[in-house]
Amino acid sequence: MNGDTTRAEHELTLLKGGEALFPAMVEAIHSARSEVMLETYIFDFAHSALSVAEALERAAARGVTVRVVVDGVGTGEIPQDWRVRWAAAGVRWRIFNPAHGWRLLAPRGWRRLHRKLCVVDGDIAFCGGINLLDDHHDPNHGALEQPRFDFAVRVRGPLVEDVHDTMTRLWWRLQTARKLRQVDAEGALTAVRAAAHAGVEEPVHSRHMGHGARASLVLRDNFRFRRRIESVYRLAIAQARHEIVIANAYFVPGVTLQRALIRAARRGVKITLLLQGRYEYFMQYHASRAAYGPMLAAGVEIIEYEASFLHAKVAVMDAPRGALATVGSSNLDPFSLLLAREANVFVRDDAFAAEMMGHLRYAIAHQGRRVAPDAHARRSLVTRMANWLAYAGMRLMIMIAGKRY
Repeated sequence: MNGDTTRAEHELTLLKGGEALFPAMVEAIHSARSEVMLETYIFDFAHSALSVAEALERAAARGVTVRVVVDGVGTGEIPQDWRVRWAAAGVRWRIFNPAHGWRLLAPRGWRRLHRKLCVVDGDIAFCGGINLLDDHHDPNHGALEQPRFDFAVRVRGPLVEDVHDTMTRLWWRLQTARKLRQVDAEGALTAVRAAAHAGVEEPVHSRHMGHGARASLVLRDNFRFRRRIESVYRLAIAQARHEIVIANAYFVPGVTLQRALIRAARRGVKITLLLQGRYEYFMQYHASRAAYGPMLAAGVEIIEYEASFLHAKVAVMDAPRGALATVGSSNLDPFSLLLAREANVFVRDDAFAAEMMGHLRYAIAHQGRRVAPDAHARRSLVTRMANWLAYAGMRLMIMIAGKRY
């Protein structure tokens, strides 16, 4: 990541889990004077996430403009009781790409809103991988003994404007789509083309402002920024000289990203991958293990997190102009890197990177299990078949979607 793509003078706060994020969001929303915007993949109207739903309701009731966008698969419909409450308070919400039943079989249904963003009054922004979902609850597995492992960052500074811009553009794009459904197909096509020429795609920001913590909002979408997050990762990996630590919930790197990591390992960079150790979904769990072999053969250390579900999408690595860290929503797998809307904040700041590295090193030392290369090589035939079946299925889906990975 080049210096001319970052912006300086930021106040950054690393937040671990919903336990830290939700109170920080509630505090910011409580102080809102004019506007709150929020995007999330999962909004679970239960347990600790209720505090955020209630804060949004109170803000709208006192006259603050509140706009919420949730994903049509991760969240689906807003619960009826909350639809009534939010409507009465004045909260406005939209569902991104609703898809149910057979519609999920079509490639268009695989394009999800996976980013987790919030901006309040244009002063404070939040970005990360944390859904509005209680740390101790999983929708598929129930109660968790240990909290989910995940991170977000609270940002004050010029980057907040970038977050506001991209969220505003998505909101108005959804508004336009809603209106287009009420007109004929020919008129809709004309309006879409006009919107494209009007510049509805998210802009690339590249302003300098003084000195201090530098940060950049890096987006992935299906319009202008199709490969941007992966490209920034690859550039950062190429610049690293000593150490790279990546924590990822679903790690299935493509050929170019895999080669970048292998080249870094072979030139002497110490690479540690902290990955999901508990079974969550068949495809992601087994496909990631199909990618272990080349990594282990190159000397990459793989640690499987076992204390709870790992949901983080973070990384820390050295760089020529100071340590680099990223916090965001993007996994290093084809669904995030090729299909979903994602948002990561990349930070060049030694103190922030050191704090993140501290969390990762503790998890690696005390909450994970090292994958031994010889043990991985001796895994059973049934396990190997499951690994490669999942990997092949994932690759086939990407081919059907018209992507190369």
